[in-house]
Amino acid sequence: MIIGVLNQKGGVGKTTLSVNIAAFLAQEGSRVLLIDADPQGSCLDWAATRKDEPLFSVVGLPRASIHKELGQIGAGYDHIIIDGPPRVTDLARSAIMASDLVLIPVQPSPYDIWAADEVVQLIQEAIVYKSDMKCAFVVNRKIANTAIGRDVREALAAFPVPILEATVTQRVIYAEAAALGKAVFEIDAAGPAASEVSALVAELMEFTK
Repeated sequence: MIIGVLNQKGGVGKTTLSVNIAAFLAQEGSRVLLIDADPQGSCLDWAATRKDEPLFSVVGLPRASIHKELGQIGAGYDHIIIDGPPRVTDLARSAIMASDLVLIPVQPSPYDIWAADEVVQLIQEAIVYKSDMKCAFVVNRKIANTAIGRDVREALAAFPVPILEATVTQRVIYAEAAALGKAVFEIDAAGPAASEVSALVAELMEFTK
């Protein structure tokens, strides 16, 4: 399966989700490729920081030809995660066209909700050519026990895109793990962050059946 993690707004946690989804799938025994399609190269930086053996392969491909090159680059992998660019560009369109599922992370902020409209429009354009492609919102960096954390689902319901039940809470461990080039389950396998990622991956796998 090819999962594109995209939102035209920067700072929504695309790279954090991409790395941890890829790591969890790899931990379960899958052969995983993470494609860094963001010109900033954050996934490549994460991989370069890591001191331990790699959990999965990471390649940089910030080109608007991802959907054409993926057949060759992705050969032999069970799952491919694409960390998309933070702007609506030909590169974003190519990442969407390459994906079986587009995951749209949205923070519980009015700005993020307003910005979601552009990536939804891109996906709708792509579905014309790739009718079996799926997409879903995931609430990321949710702040526990706040009204805006609860209200974001109501705001997203206005879009013609499903909202995953699994959410990811804002936690320091995500930044701590990233600084070490690790996934959250490598820092605290039994902690709430690892449980959140596990639930998200399980729902993604079920969603694409």
